Amino acid sequence: MAERVKPPRAYRSKRREEGAARTRLTIVEAAARLFSARGYGIALAAVAAESGVAVETIYRIFGTKAGLFEAAIEALLAGGAARADVPVEDRPAIRAIHDEPDPRRQVALYAATQPGIHRRAGPLLRALRDARATDPELAHLWAEAEAARHAGQGRFISVLAERGALRPDRTPAQATDILWTLCSLAVYDLTVKERGWSDAAYQSWLTGILVHELVGDEPTERKRGLRRGAEARTRDGPGRPAPGG
Repeated sequence: MAERVKPPRAYRSKRREEGAARTRLTIVEAAARLFSARGYGIALAAVAAESGVAVETIYRIFGTKAGLFEAAIEALLAGGAARADVPVEDRPAIRAIHDEPDPRRQVALYAATQPGIHRRAGPLLRALRDARATDPELAHLWAEAEAARHAGQGRFISVLAERGALRPDRTPAQATDILWTLCSLAVYDLTVKERGWSDAAYQSWLTGILVHELVGDEPTERKRGLRRGAEARTRDGPGRPAPGG
């Protein structure tokens, strides 16, 4: 009877995997800092030196400089390299938006995420946008990034539509395009960078226009009721008992 030969077992070391993950994290964090400060033209040797690894390690993990640049952008968009490994729908800010029952509050929470995204990722995205005309690989990366942004915003619009909160005169496709346009880096740069708005002013404006364009303003009668209630509370004062009390 022939002796059965067991196939070789794949060698997997948890410690090795954790070490590889830490190395990747260190490289991405260093790349995000250096790309933000010095642009896409920085040599990978500088990133390697900052990370304490060989240039060959960067190529082995990310394939190309553009691949590393993409990972750095994803880290900045997520708020950190570690957060970038968490699925978007499981990140606290996105979960809070999804779980919020009031659609206008949902839109306000969504708008609140935008200033931080543009502050963190803006330098790299501007470099990517400006370099795409001369580098086909970066042009492809820019197109992918914008397509991913459009798709993610389309998922948020789908949530509003499924809950019956979308304005009746807006199709989901139109609403997605509106959200994609108003939340773009270009609009942030025009208002904050060019016109000198504060992030708070930008967020307040963005919240108002998105609420109006996506779900519609609050009904006039509700506004009047809230205003009358506020006026009554001001007139009566906190210490005055209600009639019949």
